[in-house]
Amino acid sequence: MTTNDGRPHIAIVDSNTLASIGLKQLLQNVMPIMTIEIFGSFAELQANNPDHFYHFFVAMPLVLENRTFFLEHRRKTIVLTTSTDPSTQMKDFHSLCINVPESQLVKSLLMLSQHAHAGGKNLPPMPQALQAKVLSDREIEVLALIAQGFINKEIADQLNIGLTTVITHRKNITEKLGMKSVSALTIYAVMHGYVDINMI
Repeated sequence: MTTNDGRPHIAIVDSNTLASIGLKQLLQNVMPIMTIEIFGSFAELQANNPDHFYHFFVAMPLVLENRTFFLEHRRKTIVLTTSTDPSTQMKDFHSLCINVPESQLVKSLLMLSQHAHAGGKNLPPMPQALQAKVLSDREIEVLALIAQGFINKEIADQLNIGLTTVITHRKNITEKLGMKSVSALTIYAVMHGYVDINMI
């Protein structure tokens, strides 16, 4: 469901403010068309028209305490868990383990997004500015290799270009996209189809 601004809204419900802020940042990279709101408690979420949210990313204790509500909205609910063991995760819900390295968390978010919204299904179209091809073909090649974890020297070898050329391309890519972290660049590369999620 979208609101007046036409953008789908996502709720993060977790009493851990720092974790919520970090997750919000990652989600905004994965789904730039979303508006993401943070709530420190279930009561806060309920006071803010919970039905207008596309998804709830919710800490497991809050799901357990408010199980009836979240079971009714289980297709929208992603449970934030600290365990990768499927036997400790809540059945009937999608789970996201937040206690993993950043690269693994990024991959999990991308897989959740592709599973639920492959090809943008159930989502409004991306704004033109986000659809536009911003990078040159060579920059896309460099970006794809960055997303796959290659370092500058390896990228230079793969593309048969000089190391300084790779560094220049990286600088241009980060300036054009306004993204510095490898995680953000990886998300951009996967979301735009420049690299397959299984290659990262």
